[in-house]
Amino acid sequence: MWGLLLALAAFAPAVGLGLGAPGASVLGLAPPTTTEAPGSTPAPRGSPAQPPAERANGTSEQHVRIRVIKKKKVIMKTRKKLTHPSPRVAARPLVTTSPAGTLNLTEKQEPGCPPLGLESLRVSDHQLEASSSQSFGLGPHRGRLNIQSGLEDGDLYDGAWCAEEQDTEPWLQVDAGHPIRFSGVVTQGRNSVWRYDWVTSYKVQFSNDSRTWWGSKNHSSGMDAVFPANSDPETPVLNLLPEPQVARFIRLLPQTWLEGGAPCLRAEILACLVSDPNNLFPEPPALGSSDPLDFRHHDYKAMRKLMKQVNEQCPNITRIYSIGKSHKGLKLYVMEMSDQPGEHELGEPEVRYVAGMHGNEALGRELLLLLMQFLCHEFLRGDPRVTRLLTEMRIHLLPSMNPDGYETAYRRGSELVGWAEGRWNHQGIDLNHNFADLNTQLWEAEDDGLVPHTVPNHHLPLPTYYTLPNATVAPETRAVIQWMKRIPFVLSANLHGGMNDFSYLHTNCFEVTVELSCDKFPHENELPQEWENNKDALLTYLEQVRMGIAGVVRDKDTELGIADAVIAVDGINHDVTTAWGGDYWRLLTPGDYMVTASAEGYHKVTRSCRVTFEEGPVPCNFLLTKTPKERLRELLAAGAKIPPDLRRRLERLRGRRN
Repeated sequence: MWGLLLALAAFAPAVGLGLGAPGASVLGLAPPTTTEAPGSTPAPRGSPAQPPAERANGTSEQHVRIRVIKKKKVIMKTRKKLTHPSPRVAARPLVTTSPAGTLNLTEKQEPGCPPLGLESLRVSDHQLEASSSQSFGLGPHRGRLNIQSGLEDGDLYDGAWCAEEQDTEPWLQVDAGHPIRFSGVVTQGRNSVWRYDWVTSYKVQFSNDSRTWWGSKNHSSGMDAVFPANSDPETPVLNLLPEPQVARFIRLLPQTWLEGGAPCLRAEILACLVSDPNNLFPEPPALGSSDPLDFRHHDYKAMRKLMKQVNEQCPNITRIYSIGKSHKGLKLYVMEMSDQPGEHELGEPEVRYVAGMHGNEALGRELLLLLMQFLCHEFLRGDPRVTRLLTEMRIHLLPSMNPDGYETAYRRGSELVGWAEGRWNHQGIDLNHNFADLNTQLWEAEDDGLVPHTVPNHHLPLPTYYTLPNATVAPETRAVIQWMKRIPFVLSANLHGGMNDFSYLHTNCFEVTVELSCDKFPHENELPQEWENNKDALLTYLEQVRMGIAGVVRDKDTELGIADAVIAVDGINHDVTTAWGGDYWRLLTPGDYMVTASAEGYHKVTRSCRVTFEEGPVPCNFLLTKTPKERLRELLAAGAKIPPDLRRRLERLRGRRN
């Protein structure tokens, strides 16, 4: 849970706050070769295995028969058997399968059970063991799907589990803690910028006591099944078991790996809960939520439908609008929620949540879809907390900043999308790094002593290079920037991404980046618990917009609001400006502050404003008087006579000059 405590040094520092490949694999379809008896001496480390198509009796098998299930018709196809490229040499011989190499597939290879939780860390480090490890950083606790390595080779947090080179029978073991129905395995190779290590085949064993083990059997031969693994380090490969197995422990036993590499892998285990009639094991904690919400992953079409349903259910507090289109033409939809949707109310702050900057990070997207459902449902129920939120602020929810990338990730699914697929937009641009770098511009100006008199410390303009027609700026990025300029946002959170610094320096908006989960694309069954983990924090963060001061800067004579007036707080090197109606909001922690309001053509005014620990914001209004020069300019432009007091004041000013 990412409960946010926003005592962020008066929200002052402009820093980044960090608050196709193989899909379904044919099971047990391993080339027929000689096999080692358990306990026998293995082939020498790195020695070549027999040719993939060569049998123990010297004959060769040139073709493999595969049974394909298609619309209830069993079609027998014969194709030339594929052999691995020369670099992929077996480190150990494969186990024998049936003579024809056939496998009875009775259903499409789709995971019927959810992940056990290696990637999401529901499976703790102490539940993972291994036969050996090359180092602590390559220990069993690092054998988790999509785990990333450090930048340095040999980092304490490396990118896989790797067995020692002299380990002739390596294995990685997972203790589920109680009997469970294992149904499949997803594997990857080692994530590293220095090494190429991945397992190319493995066997699976099960146990109830970690001493007596049995293997997953091939249907037709009755022999231990050998599962094809990875052909690159990153693409996840799914293998469903020929028969689901109920056990407490599961072992993955690498059989072959890349020549010159090591037996390294990252994994996720698919498993379903089973009943324990004897109550021998403690019940696992229940995952779920009592909120009546739509807990599933939504593609673009389903997302639009859901947002429309929320709008129809709560038409008086919701409005759907688009801020632009993706590179492929998908609209970037925003759900606005307020008691007066569609208009900025004077004195009412604007807040936003943005998700889906990386298309394969699906949790933020679903949390915002759940949040809009929840706010609608609770408002109709009369929940006082939600009612106050919607009457005191205007909330904008952008669930998918990168819809093109998400569609790519969605097609692969939660366990097979990997770390990178769908991350970028359709142009291959990482939106996380596509916003203009304003930090360097400000830091260089500070070093030259130009801030704030020559270079302001707020509302920094876009660099020239960024505005050129040929600038590499994604349409999604441009749309969000224009959105920021159009609405006077006060507070924002990006569920996950690097535009927070840009938002802070280019607009009034204070923004944080929220890292939600270790699992970018959690399984649907995990969404209810993820909602419960984050629900209160999502609401609490919105409520932080009340902390600090707020008010309106007006012309003393006309009492009209002054747009673009600057609000400066002594001791904090970052100012904000008023919206077009003269209203402003300045997030501050409790304390006494000297606040100055200034505007072009007006005398500046300074006053003391106290922020208490009570819920605010504390009113801090300003009346500004025009300078004599500005008053004279307005009167002359209107053809009016100069008042005596202004004439006398101008005469005194001329006398001082003389």
